[in-house]
Amino acid sequence: MGRRLPPLNSLRVFEAAGRHLSFTQAGEELHVTQAAVSHQIRVLEEWLGVLLFQRLKNGLKLTEEGKAYLEPLTEVFDKMAEATDQLINREEVKTLNISTLSSFASIWLVPRLKSFRDQYPDLDVRVVTIDQEEDLLSQGTVDVDIRYGDGRWQHVHARKFLTENIYPVCSPALLEGSNPLKKLEDLKHHTLLHDVGVMGWKEWLEEAGVEGIDPSRGPGFTHSHLVIQAAINGEGVALGRGALVADALARGDLVAPFGVKIPCSYSYYVVSNKNASDQPKIRAFAHWLLNEAEKFISMKGRMGS
Repeated sequence: MGRRLPPLNSLRVFEAAGRHLSFTQAGEELHVTQAAVSHQIRVLEEWLGVLLFQRLKNGLKLTEEGKAYLEPLTEVFDKMAEATDQLINREEVKTLNISTLSSFASIWLVPRLKSFRDQYPDLDVRVVTIDQEEDLLSQGTVDVDIRYGDGRWQHVHARKFLTENIYPVCSPALLEGSNPLKKLEDLKHHTLLHDVGVMGWKEWLEEAGVEGIDPSRGPGFTHSHLVIQAAINGEGVALGRGALVADALARGDLVAPFGVKIPCSYSYYVVSNKNASDQPKIRAFAHWLLNEAEKFISMKGRMGS
C-alpha cells in the first residue's frame, strides 16, 4: 500500500514557515520569494483540508492543527539532514565539539579527556570555552554543552552528572602564623577572595550561621580558576567549589580548614539538542562523562572531602 503524502515541496515550505513564523524568513532560508512560500502553504492547506496558519495583522500564528503537524515534520527533516550529513561525511574524521565554562574546562575536563581519546581514537574533540550567558548549542556551533545551573532549560536534553558543595579553602600556610585558621570566626583576620557569579561570602556565612565578619571586603575574580590560584598563592581564603578544588586539595596545594560545607543549588549537566541526543558520538561522550563523575565522587569519598 502506497504512502499517502502531500506535495513534499509544500511540506518543506510549511516546516520552514512554521519554525520562523514568517513567510519572508522561510523564503530567505529556501531561496524563494515570499509569494512562492504563500502559494505553497495554500496548496498544502487545500490538500489537507485544514487551516495551518492564522494570518494576523502583526504576523503569523500556527493553528492547533498547524502546531500538531509542525513538530513531527521538524523531527523528520532534522533526521533527514543528519542522515545526509552522515552519508556525505562518512569518510571524514568525526569531530565532537564541546562548549563549557573556562574554569571547568581547565581544572576538571581537560585533565580527564585523555581517557576519552583513548576509548574513542577516531573521534576528535574540540573544546570551546564560553561565558555563562553564551549558548553555542542553540546556534549549532557545538554538539554538546556542559552547563552549570539548575537544569531548567527548555527544548534541550539535559542530564545531571555532578553536584558539589561550597566551603572555604586556603593555602596550608594560613593554618599557621599569628592568626591561624582554626574556627570560622578566625576568617575576620583574613582576606576573603570572591568568585563573582556563584554563591558569595555573604550567603555562605549566613547559611553557616557565622556573624561578625564583613563579607564585602576582599578582591573578586570573574573566573573560578583565578580565585583558586589566588588562594593557592596565599592571598586569602576562597569559597571553593567542590568539583574545582578537589584536585588541588589532593595535591596539598589547598586545604579546607573547616568541616562546614554548604550544598550548591547549581549542578553540572551534559546538554545536547533533543533531536541529537541519540547520536552515537554524543551518547559516547555523555556515558564517559557520567563514568568520570562517578570515579571523581568515589575519589572524593576516599579523601573525605
